[in-house]
Amino acid sequence: MPLRILIPKGRIYENIARLFDDAGFKISLADRTYRPKVSAAWMDVKIMKPQNVGDLLEIGSHDAGFTGADWIQESGADVETIMDLGFDKVRIIAAAPAPVDLAALKSKPIVAATEYVNIAGKYLKEKGFNFKIVRTYGATEVFPPDDAGIIIDNTASGQTLRDNGLEIIDTILVSSTRFVASKQAMADPEKRSRIEELAMLFKAVLDARERIALEMNVSEKNYEALVKTLPAMRSPTVSPLYSNGEEAGYALKIVIKRSEVSEIIPKLKQFGATGIIEYSLRKVIP
Repeated sequence: MPLRILIPKGRIYENIARLFDDAGFKISLADRTYRPKVSAAWMDVKIMKPQNVGDLLEIGSHDAGFTGADWIQESGADVETIMDLGFDKVRIIAAAPAPVDLAALKSKPIVAATEYVNIAGKYLKEKGFNFKIVRTYGATEVFPPDDAGIIIDNTASGQTLRDNGLEIIDTILVSSTRFVASKQAMADPEKRSRIEELAMLFKAVLDARERIALEMNVSEKNYEALVKTLPAMRSPTVSPLYSNGEEAGYALKIVIKRSEVSEIIPKLKQFGATGIIEYSLRKVIP
């Protein structure tokens, strides 16, 4: 029986499709269809809204999927989080027309506009608001001031809120895309194994995106000094160079964090490295 996987439609889809592709599984989706073709026969993929993924996994109609931590919390779905992929990071915030007078907002009944009815209700109650919730279906930021006194919404940079004259009052939670699975699938040894295999490959891809490989040559006389400066996952890979009567030397290969490249390459040159080659990695499995 295939592993039934849900991928969200919209902005998350491209990130997930690229992740599968880098993991070795090609996914293609024709226009106006909800059943992508996948290169692995043991996977059956369907496109759904991220809001529905948690509930569908909980009832067992699918085995694994991808959705934001915000929608898992909003739905209250009883699912198992396999890993945080770190995609599409957003904050779930409370905001109101600027300048905000919090005491005035709490002094009278207000309308709260949101897609996150459960998250909003819990938050507003805990903070002592007298509120009525109006569910929105996108474009929540346009409700104030005429139709709502406060909104609970997601934001990446906050720019859309500022453009609409809104000020963030509070950050309720921080969300990103999670790889999640149904409890039923995780209780099935075969499906659990497949899910864990995918998680291992996804982690290898994500780790690779954070690192690069460097190859270089170094003379025998500069070798010891250069090696002592090298960061690496464990230790550099070293091979002797064919000298052909010339000065002996070595070829070195290291894997480092991308953030270290601009600092490391000048040091390598300083310690006598030549023929430095930088290239990206597909997967890193420690």
